[in-house]
Amino acid sequence: MAVSSITCEELQGKLDGEDPVVLVDALPPMSFAHSHLPGAINLAPHDVDAAAARRLPEKDAEIVVYCANPDCESSIETAERLVALGYTNVRHYPGGKNEWRERGLPLERAGKPWPG
Repeated sequence: MAVSSITCEELQGKLDGEDPVVLVDALPPMSFAHSHLPGAINLAPHDVDAAAARRLPEKDAEIVVYCANPDCESSIETAERLVALGYTNVRHYPGGKNEWRERGLPLERAGKPWPG
C-alpha cells in the first residue's frame, strides 16, 4: 500500500497555510521528547492500533507522518497502518527530523522551542 510523500518545501507551505495539518512523529517516545517538529504528536508504529482513534479522531484530516530520515521505516509503518485503519489523507515526509534540522527549521522539545 503506497503512501504518497511530501517534500520539506511542501510541508513548510502547509504549516504556514490556513488549512490544518496534523504532524505525526513516528519515532519512539524518548526521541519525540528530545525534539520534534512544532506541534507534532507522537504515534510510534506499535501504538497506532491502540491510540489512533483517540489521538486522531478525524479520519479525513490531513496527516503527515515523519521519523528521523529517509532510512527510517517507522514513518512508513505508521502511515500505512493509519491508511489501513481508514484514514484518507495520509502522507509521508521522508526527509524527517534530520532534514528539517539541517535546513535550520524550528524543532520543539516537550512543547518548548529547541535551541538546536
